[in-house]
Amino acid sequence: MDLFNQILGGFATATTPHNILFCFIGVTIGTFVGVLPGLGPLAAIALCLPITFYLDPTTAMIMLAGIFYGAQYGSSTASILLNIPGTASAAVTCLDGYPLTQKGQAGVALMITTLTSFAGGTMAIVLVMGLAPVISAFAMNFSSAEYFSVMLLGLVAASTLSIGSPIKGMTMVVAGLALSMIGTDKYTGEFRFTGGILDLAEGVSLVALSIGLFGVAEILSSFAGKGPVLLNASSVRLRDMLPTRTQLKQAILPTFRGMGIGSVIGAMPGAGPALASYLAYVAETQVSKNPEKFGKGAIEGIAAPEAANNASVQTAFIPTLTLGVPGDVVMAVLIGALMIHGITPGPDFISSHGDIFWGLAASFWIGNVLLLVLNIPLIGIWVRMLAIPPRILYPIMLVFVCIGVYSIRNSIFDVYIMLVFGVVGYVLALFRYPAPPLLLGFVLGPLMEQHLRRALLLGRGDPMTFLYHPISAIFLAICLVLILRSLPLGPIVQKLRARQTHRVDIE
Repeated sequence: MDLFNQILGGFATATTPHNILFCFIGVTIGTFVGVLPGLGPLAAIALCLPITFYLDPTTAMIMLAGIFYGAQYGSSTASILLNIPGTASAAVTCLDGYPLTQKGQAGVALMITTLTSFAGGTMAIVLVMGLAPVISAFAMNFSSAEYFSVMLLGLVAASTLSIGSPIKGMTMVVAGLALSMIGTDKYTGEFRFTGGILDLAEGVSLVALSIGLFGVAEILSSFAGKGPVLLNASSVRLRDMLPTRTQLKQAILPTFRGMGIGSVIGAMPGAGPALASYLAYVAETQVSKNPEKFGKGAIEGIAAPEAANNASVQTAFIPTLTLGVPGDVVMAVLIGALMIHGITPGPDFISSHGDIFWGLAASFWIGNVLLLVLNIPLIGIWVRMLAIPPRILYPIMLVFVCIGVYSIRNSIFDVYIMLVFGVVGYVLALFRYPAPPLLLGFVLGPLMEQHLRRALLLGRGDPMTFLYHPISAIFLAICLVLILRSLPLGPIVQKLRARQTHRVDIE
């Protein structure tokens, strides 16, 4: 009963006109920065921080959180329409969202992602409100060994989802890990693999890398005559956006699976929405009776990752607020916003600042409803954008992404990096090497290195420490199974059997 009263109190706080207004402002800003590649929620939240000086803590957190999860809604739009992920977590949506656009079903794809994002967010809200202590306790049981193992599982899974040769997928994962090591060693302070270039001291920009691999590569592909099939703007009607009964049926179970995966991954500090969306996609390729359809416009390929993406973003507030452990850099900025007001998140946050926690949790539901209402009318506008001729649309997009990449660190070097990886992404596509595993390896590389070093330090240099932890051992066993399943063992077994049969015949 006490929990019910706290939830009611949270809704009473969140539904005041003042808080609803700032929630709407937050999700609207988030949607648009998600659609525009290169900006992202981090830049928008950082720019809005000065505004929070004049707001009470609850209202400030409602607005900033709205920007964060609103950007996840918007990030899938550019992924589906232009093959340009608005955020790293939306990169996997490109795999099946963009092929749907090429088939003339962009409106359907956007409607599916809007509905599944709403479902994932709603599921996460229930968990935030009712299961925050339980999920936090579960995440607290994870040592560095478990974190390293679950991230390794994400990388192995990413390589197995790659279309074509799993070896190519593994190669891309290793390439991503190698790129993530460029920069300054956080433990020794020494430069690694910078080649004497000071601009690489902070490492390769994630924004420049992701936009180059996907966005610029797609622009180059378009100029080479391999661009998207553009739609007729007059054909974009509401009934064209509505999924068929079959498509809705295909999306239901993947949405629930994505919600579950995203909710658990989001509650783990450091995991992040990118890992959640990749694991959800991999899960669908594993349970599907027709895995060959993925990468060609499968509804399941956009439903599960989007549900996982939005669920993980909102459950990420659990460790951030109750443990004081930010899940990623955006959450770290949100902690900073609270500390500006003299509030430090931690185990006693709910008891000491229950009005903020429950008001923020209730605002998630209001924000998700606002995003649903806001995004459905915008679908037609986004789809009509494809009617713009490529010779006009893509140069405009290139200018926007250059501005976005430059604005992150005010570095023209990052723009050059983006263009270089645009060429790399184009070449990779020509030779059918998948780019998403490279991006995931790059994102998880620093975290994996951190937990690997810490686990070995605690285990006194014994690599068997990863097997001494039961949860870690389970994750490693799953990795081994996935690797064995992806290897071409069938022909090898057939050859061995043929040799054995030949020997028997000779005898």
